[in-house]
Amino acid sequence: MSNIDWAVLLITLIAVVVYGVFVGRGQTNNQSYLKADNQMPWYIVLLGIMATQASAITFLSAPGQAYTDGMRFVQYYFGLPLAMIVICITFIPIFQRLNVYTAYEYLEQRFDKRTRILTSLLFLFSRGLSTGISIYAPSIILSSVLNWNIYLTNVLTGGILLIYTYIGGAKAIAHTQKLQFLIILGTMGFAGYLLIQNLPNGMGFNDALYLAGKSGKLNVITTDFDWKDKYNIWSGIIGGFFLALSYFGTDQSQVGRYITAKDTSTGRMGLLLNGLVKIPMQFSILLIGALLFAFFSLKPAPIYFNERSYQYLKDTQPQSASAFESEHQQLQEQFNQESKTILAEKASQSPNLDKSVQQFKQTQLKVKDLHGRVEEAINQSGYNAEKTDTNYIFLYFVKNNLPIGMIGLLFAVIFLASWGSISAALNSLAACSLKDIHLISAKETLSDERELFYSRMHTLAWGIFSIAVAMFATQMGSLIEAVNVLGSLFYGPILGIFLAAFYFKQINGRLVFVSAILAEILVIAVYNFNIVSFLWLNVVGAAAVIIFSLFGRLFYQPKELNS
Repeated sequence: MSNIDWAVLLITLIAVVVYGVFVGRGQTNNQSYLKADNQMPWYIVLLGIMATQASAITFLSAPGQAYTDGMRFVQYYFGLPLAMIVICITFIPIFQRLNVYTAYEYLEQRFDKRTRILTSLLFLFSRGLSTGISIYAPSIILSSVLNWNIYLTNVLTGGILLIYTYIGGAKAIAHTQKLQFLIILGTMGFAGYLLIQNLPNGMGFNDALYLAGKSGKLNVITTDFDWKDKYNIWSGIIGGFFLALSYFGTDQSQVGRYITAKDTSTGRMGLLLNGLVKIPMQFSILLIGALLFAFFSLKPAPIYFNERSYQYLKDTQPQSASAFESEHQQLQEQFNQESKTILAEKASQSPNLDKSVQQFKQTQLKVKDLHGRVEEAINQSGYNAEKTDTNYIFLYFVKNNLPIGMIGLLFAVIFLASWGSISAALNSLAACSLKDIHLISAKETLSDERELFYSRMHTLAWGIFSIAVAMFATQMGSLIEAVNVLGSLFYGPILGIFLAAFYFKQINGRLVFVSAILAEILVIAVYNFNIVSFLWLNVVGAAAVIIFSLFGRLFYQPKELNS
């Protein structure tokens, strides 16, 4: 990067950290540190919810996901608006009325203490791991740009955001998320504009959409039903509904955003607006990836977007790399020429257009096959890097095609997006481990100052844990997919516990406790045997808790335990 880009990057990041420390100063108790004194207006709730979900993974990995697999990933969000309605009707009023610090406090009142602890532990394990992945995502950037060791960049990335998260708590997080997300949306929108303006060889926006469509990258709706297909309209609406219901309704990282609202109506407004704007936002981000494919249809793409990984292959297997490069150059020239031919024939309405499109698709398959062989050779070389180059596609475009200053700002965006989600996650992890685990076992009542001290210690501990997890995140492929798979392994049983609490009054604590454990075992077994795609795991887990509980009630109906 140029000196100007470095200046833009550093000034942006420093400004956000200083702002976070400033607005979060003066914390005196946990009501302020963990819940921001319940004073957040609806627009900060909205931006906080979106910033918590839209991590660096969204902006780094989603364009690459569309580039490689098309835009069908957007179907993953189709169940989200319906889930927002259910949460606004059932979840938010209960959490607001009870004035809880964590969602799992309610479960002790409804069931018993051990059900609360079990559910909190499921959340802590899944969210702690996924937060580590969220730290790893921006670390890729530092590692790639500075040529630094990925483990060092993990420490730097996770450590910097801990400054304002540790000091300012929920208040600092809410206000920095507002600033971060406004910067992110403006920058990503401008990046998309620059991509369209700089399409090669005079290609227009409609031409780019045409090429992307013929390449299968605009597959927004996939109606074929397949249990093992990760992204189709059925898994998106049904599985996505259950995943969103669990994530926004029972995951403390999201619950913690809207329980800081002034009142129930404010929390509802922020959540409902999130349901309305999330799909268009994700569609736009994926569209950037589809347009990138069209961009590289007329301009030679690299043989592998992760340049450091490919350089290692060149250094260790020069003959194989040379053969790959020779084949790649020939295919790229052919692919670029066929793209030009298609656009020319489209403009002239040539009768040969369909034949040219078929040839174009065949060449595309050959390019994909070569990429797969290069990727396999890199993975077999023993190089400690990602399994795919999906997370580097958008990054490669930014580094090599955007103007000075914009590159630094986009790198800053990746950091800001990451910080927004990670800081909220650390705050929620600290709230749960403190309130649901630590204080339950405490033998004495702690003062406000002591509780605040322990809250900060829990925040610090989870920050260190997440950085440690990031050290092992290098073999997870597409990060946006990895983090959703991880969530789906745990969200179903957690959601099932809450559904039983809300809608099945005849189910007691002991039954739901045992059923949740059995449901989690079932979900892991279904995943390991690859019976269904990961989105359906949310349905399986939630349904299993309810079914096991109702079935168990036929044989065992003990009196409810008071814990």
